[in-house]
Amino acid sequence: MLPDDGASRSDYVRVIDDSGEDYLYPAERFVALELPAEVLRAFTARKAS
Repeated sequence: MLPDDGASRSDYVRVIDDSGEDYLYPAERFVALELPAEVLRAFTARKAS
């Protein structure tokens, strides 16, 4: 997800897909999760590979 103040004011979120393109989606379709640092590191390590 990319920060986008304009989208947020309209209740949308900007999301990057696996091809690297970004799109706007209604925020109600998503649930924000706070992941443990270990999980975030695992995703970051996988992305760098």
